[in-house]
Parts: sequence; C-alpha cells; structure tokens
Amino acid sequence: MTGPLNGGRGPDEPDDAPDAAPRIPGPRAAGDDLSPPAVLPSPPPAPTPEMPHAVLKSLLGAWALAACSAEETAAVEEHITACAPCSDEALRLRDAVGLLHFDRELDLDPLLRSRVLENCLGRRPARIPVPAWSAPYDAETARLDALLQDIGEAEWHAPVRLQWFDGTQAASRDTTVAGVIAHLMSVDGLVAAALGLDDPVGTDATASPSARTEQMWRSARFSPARTVREPWRAQSHTLVRTVSFTGRGTAELAVSYGDFALPLRDSMLERAFECWVHADDIANAVAYPYDPPCAAHLHDMIDLGARLLPASLAARRRAGLAAPARELVTAGSPGRTLHLEVEGAGGGHWYIALDSPAAVGDPDRTVAQVALDSVEFCQLVAGHVPPQEAAAGQEGDREAIRNVLFAAASLSRL
Repeated sequence: MTGPLNGGRGPDEPDDAPDAAPRIPGPRAAGDDLSPPAVLPSPPPAPTPEMPHAVLKSLLGAWALAACSAEETAAVEEHITACAPCSDEALRLRDAVGLLHFDRELDLDPLLRSRVLENCLGRRPARIPVPAWSAPYDAETARLDALLQDIGEAEWHAPVRLQWFDGTQAASRDTTVAGVIAHLMSVDGLVAAALGLDDPVGTDATASPSARTEQMWRSARFSPARTVREPWRAQSHTLVRTVSFTGRGTAELAVSYGDFALPLRDSMLERAFECWVHADDIANAVAYPYDPPCAAHLHDMIDLGARLLPASLAARRRAGLAAPARELVTAGSPGRTLHLEVEGAGGGHWYIALDSPAAVGDPDRTVAQVALDSVEFCQLVAGHVPPQEAAAGQEGDREAIRNVLFAAASLSRL
C-alpha cells in the first residue's frame, strides 16, 4: 500500500501534481569543496595612448637608453614603424648607446681640450691663460695620458727600447712602459726643482737626466706598473699650472740639465719633444696608432733643435769629434752657414752658423744645404736615425754637412 508518507500519491491526486515539499539537496562531496572557482574572462588590453609626434620624437633618446615606461615604449615602437625620420633617428641613437661603456671613460681627442679652450678664449680671455711656450708640453702630456689610459694592465710591462746617440755611435737601454713614464717623471723633476716645487722623484736635483733616471729605476718609490701614471700626471699638471700663474716672469729662468742649462721656455718645449718621442716608443711597443704633434708645435720643436745646433757643434769640436772651425768671426757677425731645409708639416728654413755659436747664420754665406722631412729631423735629434742615413738631400761642403748631422744626433740622450 502506498501513500504520501512513502512517496506515493493519494487516490485523489492526479499523476502530474507537484510534490508536496521541495527536495533538499544532499551534502557536497569532498572534491566539490576543493574545486577552483569559475574563471572570469580577462578584460581587453588598454589601447596604447596616442601622443603627438613631437612628444614621441622627444622620447627617442630615453627609449634608446631603455628609460621609458611600458606605455611610452609601446607608443614609441608603434610610432617608429610608421614614421621613417623617427625610425632612422631611433637607429642612430641605439647605435650611439652601444658605444657607451660604463666601466671606462670615453676616449676623447687629446686636442679637444685645446680646441675648447681656444674657442672659449676667443669669446672671453682667461684671467690666467697657459703661456704659448708651454702649450706644446700641455698638449703632448695630454696625448700620452690618453694613450696610457687606453692600454691594459699587462701592457705596462711591455718591453720598450730607449735609443739615443752617445756622440760616436747609437746607444740603447731596455725598460718597460712603466719605466719610460718613470724616466719622463725623473727628468721633468729638473723643471720642478727650478720652479721651487717639490720633486716627487726624490732624487738629486743637480744630477744629469741619465743619472736621475737610473736612480729612479733603482728607487723603492718606482712601481713598475700602472700606479706610476698618477704621480707623473699630477706632476705634469702642476708644472703647467705653475708656469701659467708665474707667466712671463719665469720664462727665462734657467733649468739645469747637469752639463748645460736651458731657459724655462725652451726647457718646457724640450720636455714636450721628449714626451712625444717616448710616447711614440710606447705606441710602437704596444701596437698603438700615434700621430706626430700638430704642425705649429712640431715647428717649435724643430726650431729649438736648429737653435741648439751651433752649441752642439762647438761641444763636439772641444771633444775632438768634429773638424776645427775654418773662419772665426766676432760675436754677432755672419759666418759660414749651412742652409737647413725641413719639409712637411711644421717645416721651414734655418741657417746654421758653422764655426762659432756666437756667429750669425747668413743666407749669403751658405756653403752647404741639407733637406730633411720634419719627422725625420726630429727622429735624428732624438737619436733614432743614424746621422749617416738622415738627410734626404745634400749639396755643398761635405764636411760641414757631416758635422751638422752628427751635431743634431748628439743632442739626444737617455
């Protein structure tokens, strides 16, 4: 028998009548409790903000440096796909960023400082300008410092052969890149001593350049590595700064080199010459491209060498290394002359008195002529070229020519 209590229907209820009470759902299974919630669809991405062309162009530099926000980056990249000028500019900026190295300074043209100063001084003169006679030293030490900055630690130990002419034959001394810088610093100390500055080398200020160099190489202060660069650079900066403050008042101050002396103006030029010569030695040792000085500075160096030739000739005669004078004249009078023609950048014409340092070279008394390239003449004076092989052209008195070429090579030293 069935009825409402057991789920059946009563006799009077139709078949399609609804249940008397709703069914109560049973408890959830364990798996239902751990099931993830329904995933709602993500909203569509926000449209890239539209920016004016001028704004997008101004963002190219920041974009190349990866300094834009995500929205700005998307806007710039969408823009440069459609704008050819901005696309080209973006590529140039990205290439420029690739040249930036944050672990080192950028290599600048060593003459950039001089050009910037020249432009500035053309607008407003400096209160304390660098004297013109010390400008070559300032430029050559800056060029050498740029070379030293660019070489690796191992290259400071690269072998370098220093060459000179000892009066009769070629001489040489082997050292390293660090040893060359120590040599320059030791001889620059003679100029520092003349100016009353401290000598960082700590050697005898009255010793010859060769003796000071040997003392420096044996000194405990000498570091055969990169650390020698800092004291050398500080010394060169101090010399330039000091002569800039003292100016023409010290231009004729005597700088002693042991057995001879030079006025300060010539000594600074001589130090510039030696700095270039030894920088070229270093460059050859480490396979580094290195150019001669600018034409104006090269001319001044050649002029100094030409002016020193009569005294060098006289010294060789006293040592019995040159033929005796043929025509002695009173001081200041014209005497036998050699015409020195130097070709190329920085070249010119010089007339060298042959018989006495006190005589005057005179074109009308020329008995011989020698022609050399400007760099070759400097290499001769540095003792890097044998005097027998130096002259490109020779004419006239052969003895006079030989005496002058050997006198030029004898200007060199360690």
